[in-house]
This record gives sequence, structure tokens and C-alpha cells, in this order.
Amino acid sequence: MEVHLYEQLYMHVIREIKEGKLKAGDRVSSEKELAEAFGVSRITSKKALEKLAESGVIKRIQGKGSFVANLAGGLEPKKHSEESTSLVTDERKRPLIGFIISNFSDEFGLRLLRAMEKRSAEHNCDLIIKRTGGSKEEEKRAIQLFVSLGIKGLIVTPIHGEHYNAELLRLVLDKFPVVLVDRYLKGIPVCSVYTDNKKAAKDLTLYLIGRGHDKIAYVSPPEENTSTFEERLLGYTLAFTQEGLKLNQDYCLTNLKGILPINLHGTAIDDDKNTLRRFLEQYPDVKAFVASEFLVATMLAQAIDSLDKSLDEYDIVCFDSLNDYLGKPLFTHIQQDEKRMGEEAVDLLVSQLIGEAVPEQRIIEHRMIMRT
Repeated sequence: MEVHLYEQLYMHVIREIKEGKLKAGDRVSSEKELAEAFGVSRITSKKALEKLAESGVIKRIQGKGSFVANLAGGLEPKKHSEESTSLVTDERKRPLIGFIISNFSDEFGLRLLRAMEKRSAEHNCDLIIKRTGGSKEEEKRAIQLFVSLGIKGLIVTPIHGEHYNAELLRLVLDKFPVVLVDRYLKGIPVCSVYTDNKKAAKDLTLYLIGRGHDKIAYVSPPEENTSTFEERLLGYTLAFTQEGLKLNQDYCLTNLKGILPINLHGTAIDDDKNTLRRFLEQYPDVKAFVASEFLVATMLAQAIDSLDKSLDEYDIVCFDSLNDYLGKPLFTHIQQDEKRMGEEAVDLLVSQLIGEAVPEQRIIEHRMIMRT
């Protein structure tokens, strides 16, 4: 029968007691010490110590540690086959964590998901996933479903919207382990992992200014209560302030809704393309654009093409661009480190599961990738 990780730690302590290396009253290695010695997660070492305590082999004293119990009748743990069966049953109940996201795609989300899934397995946790399609009701239902399934912690990318989800806020206020990814909630004390979107958008805008543009538009979905879009708009405006340039508010087009997950299959994309065409016709001298997302940049390129204009006349920059068939980026863009973002999110959630304090913010560095 396969011997599971925390069973190895369990039997290690048993052997040390049998061999006389540990006696009644002796301190047993801590969760951290066992995890480091065996190269396992703190969840695994914690489970082994909990099993030892349940068996009466050790006593755990809050704030002091674990100590060998007074085994007057000798150490007689269950037969190995019985012990293994019990532990295998527990192994099947290893911590379940949930991940809720509006949508994911090749340009953003898939690498994040892969990293989270891999990191969860490394921590001996099982990850379950739910896409909400940007629906507030679906997000609420997903949270309720995951809680009913007994998840121990939740990672979530909140939907775009004017109001925070009450179910999510309730979890945060109840001190349930939660980590937000690619978002943060203003005024809400919850651990969040995200790119410095303000700096990233400023970098993109400064790049266009450096190329000689002084008429630069910003195109995006509405920014209300979505920290990602709010920060990107702020970064765009700060670049003008830094360079002493006047910002024309008419160049801020933030009413595009077609790329939001909840609208992807409706007529909103066509409406957005018409809005972009009207903007291009109204402001023909604007030749540079900061697009908040890759899909916005592609809609803009399609609008330019529909007016029989050459894309070579324009400079378009964005976040998270895909590559063309030759492997070259379609746009100069900010590349977010999704792999590290996913790993950090799981690490911070696991830290909460074992009672460790975590920071409210974890900023992940970005890179600018030039279109050649």
C-alpha cells in the first residue's frame, strides 16, 4: 500500500519514540521543523502532528509546542494496515481550495491557472475551479457552492462591477482564508496579489511620449470599482503630469463594454467597434493609443482597418498581447508574470490555512515587451 507523505512523518516520530530517541515529556519537532526536514508543506507536517495527538502519542500545548505523552502502557500504535487505511482516508480529504475567475484566455488567465494548479499539488491541496462569466449571481453561487463543498480557502478574481459581492465580503469579514488575484478591494483588508497596474500603464504611456506623441488616447472598459482599470487609467494620466503635458479628457474613452466576460456573446462588441470608429473619425490627429486590455487593442485595430486606414500610421500599446504566427508580439505590451502571480496566491492562501499572518498586498513585477 502506498505510504503518504504525512504518514511518513507520523511513523518517523513513532520510530524515534520506540528507539528511545524521544521520551515522555520530550519536545517533538515543530510543524516548521518537520516540513523543512522532510521537504514537505506545513499542511502535511501539521496533519502528521494532529494525527499523533489524536492517537495519544503526543500532547500539543498552545504556544509551547508538541511533547511526547506519558505512555505508561507502552507505545502500541495501530497495526500498520489499519493505520494506513485511516491515513489514506484522511489523504482523500486533503485541503480543498477554490479558484473563482470571470474568464480566462490565451492572453491572460491560462498561465495563471496552470501555475496555481501545480502549486496547489505541491502543497498537497486539491484545487477546484469555477468560471462566472462576469455574472455577479454566478460569483455568489460559486462561493456558496465551494463553501458547501468544504473548501478551506478561496482564491478569487472578483468580477467587474459597481458593487462588491456581499458573499465575498462576508467571507473576508469572517476571517475565512481568501486571496484576491489581479484585483484588490479598496478599503477591505484582504490579501491581494496583482501587478502594479498604475506603474505599468504609466510605462506604456511614457513609451508613446518618448516616441514623439503628444496626442495619446486611452481606451478601456468602465473603471468603476475595478481596481485594475482604475489603476491603469491613473497611470496613464500620471505620465502626462510627469512630462508636463496637458491631458485632453476627450481622449479618455472608458465606456467600452464588449470585452467584459458577461458581454462577450452579445452585441456589445459591435457597439464598441462603432464607438471606436466614431472616435477615430472625430479625432483624426490622434495616432497613439493605450489600450487597457489586448481585446480592446484588437477591436481598435479592426476599427482602423474598417476605415481603410493603415495600422502602420498608429502606435497601439496594451496589456498581455498575443503573438502572431511568427511568434512576434502583435503589440508593444505589458507582460504580467502570471506564473509567479499564481504561485504567490496559493502560497499566501496556504500560509493563512496554517495560521500565519500574510500581507494585504503582494505586488508582482511586470515587463514591457516591444513589438519589433
